Amino acid sequence: MRTGTATNGNVSIHYDVFGDAANPTLLLVNGLGSQCINYKEAWCEMFAAEGFQVARYDNRDVGLSSHLPDAAYTVSDMAADGMAVLDALGVQQAHVMGLSMGGMIVQTMAIEHPNRVLTLTSVMSNTGEDEFRQSTPRAWQLLTSPGATNRAEYVQQWIDGLHEWGSPEFADEARWTADAVAAFDRCFDPAGVQRQFEAVGRSGSRAARLPGITSPTLVMHGDKDNLIFPIGGERIAALIPGARLEIIEGMGHDYPPQLWRRWADLVVGHIRAHS
Repeated sequence: MRTGTATNGNVSIHYDVFGDAANPTLLLVNGLGSQCINYKEAWCEMFAAEGFQVARYDNRDVGLSSHLPDAAYTVSDMAADGMAVLDALGVQQAHVMGLSMGGMIVQTMAIEHPNRVLTLTSVMSNTGEDEFRQSTPRAWQLLTSPGATNRAEYVQQWIDGLHEWGSPEFADEARWTADAVAAFDRCFDPAGVQRQFEAVGRSGSRAARLPGITSPTLVMHGDKDNLIFPIGGERIAALIPGARLEIIEGMGHDYPPQLWRRWADLVVGHIRAHS
């Protein structure tokens, strides 16, 4: 693994890279409050073994990237951060995959930076339209509850959330606890997560612009997702011309190791079909 820092104006973005720099690049984009370590090294190496240079990065306001206590920004700004990572790598065009809020970011990359997006994969995301971003009342309550103030609270909130919206067949409190501890110890900034949440709300709907996307698009969603119901992914696929929709049975709003191979096969197959 190689590490680096990209810059977008006054914002610094931490990134990690796996695989051969001579290979096509796959850029991985995180969801709300999620640090790049959620794309586990073993999963990144799985994609690298398929012949890609794989780049994961911390969005602004999480992890080792800039934290911006006085900033008001949008998903478009976060998409530009991803382009800065490609610039730092000397990559003109890449395949992009984003999860949840990361799906919103990669959709925006394909809308606003079309010449740089070879293929688009949007996972467990939505269009920004209110009627297509539904969740269970419990999931919404957990998502919007006051942030933790210490490690124990943070771990419990992580576990409570995944019990509500995670993949039920693969529930694993020991794994969840280890992931939460690693995230807390690397960076704890609930105010930064709140600013990301506000950025999503500030950015509004992409519905009018999604039909203009020309990048070959794969939309993936779990049928057990209680945080963003599958209607969110179905709507994305309906609006982007030629988009392929894959509903993954048993998957919630998470990405347990048991599903990595399925994901890799779908994403790599999509990329190869359009390369």
